[in-house]
Amino acid sequence: MKKILLVEDDPNLGMLLQDYLQLKGKFDVVLCKDGEEGLREFTKQSFDLLILDVMMPKKDGFTLGKEIRKMDTGVPIIFATAKGMIEDKTQAFTLGGDDYITKPFRIEELLLRINALLKRVAAGADKKEEVKQQQFRVGKYDFDFTTQIITHGDQQQKLSTKEAELLRLLCLRQNEVLTREEALLNIWHDDNYFNGRSMDVFLSKIRKYLRDDPSVEIINVHGKGYKLLVN
Repeated sequence: MKKILLVEDDPNLGMLLQDYLQLKGKFDVVLCKDGEEGLREFTKQSFDLLILDVMMPKKDGFTLGKEIRKMDTGVPIIFATAKGMIEDKTQAFTLGGDDYITKPFRIEELLLRINALLKRVAAGADKKEEVKQQQFRVGKYDFDFTTQIITHGDQQQKLSTKEAELLRLLCLRQNEVLTREEALLNIWHDDNYFNGRSMDVFLSKIRKYLRDDPSVEIINVHGKGYKLLVN
C-alpha cells in the first residue's frame, strides 16, 4: 500500500478524501489539519505522496512544501487550493510541486492524478536502476559494461563501445523484446536505414562472442526487434 500524507484544514473534506482513498484499497492516508501538524508527521515517517492544501492556518501549503523540499527533493507533491490564479499555479511548480488541482474538484480526478504521478515516479525509479546496473550474468558469461569485457572462465573478450551498449540493452531486457527503434535511438540517436545496417553487424559479432554457451541465444523477433534468451 502507498502511504499518503493529506494536509487539509477542512475536516469534512479531509475525512471524505481520506475515506475515499483508503476504500480504494491501495492507500494508507494520514490526515493532518494544518501545516505544522503536517510537518511533524512528515518528519516522523516516510510517505509515497503528499497532498497539501494551500490555504491553511498556522502554516500554509506553499510554506510547508518549501520546507519539505529542503528535506526531501523526491517525494511527489500535489498542491490543492480554492484559488485558480495563474500566479498560484506558477508558485506551486516553482516550489517543487509535481501537480496542482483547483478546488472544487472531483475526487475521481484527484485519484487519477495520484495514480499518474505514482506511475511516473515508479518509471523514473526503474530508469535509475537501469542506469546503475553495470554488471550482468549471461549464462556462463560475465559482462562488465564499465570495462566493456565479457569473461568466460579464463577467457576475455573486449567489446567496442557500440557492442557493449547494445549488449547492455539486451541484458536489461533479458528474455524480453528489445525493439529495433529503442536500440537505435538509445545508441545511435537515429533509427535510419544505415544505422540499422550497422547495428546488424554488431549483433552478429555479439552472437559470436556468446556462441560457446548453447543456453544463450539472441533471436530476431519479426517486425519488432531482438530478444536475448537465457535458458
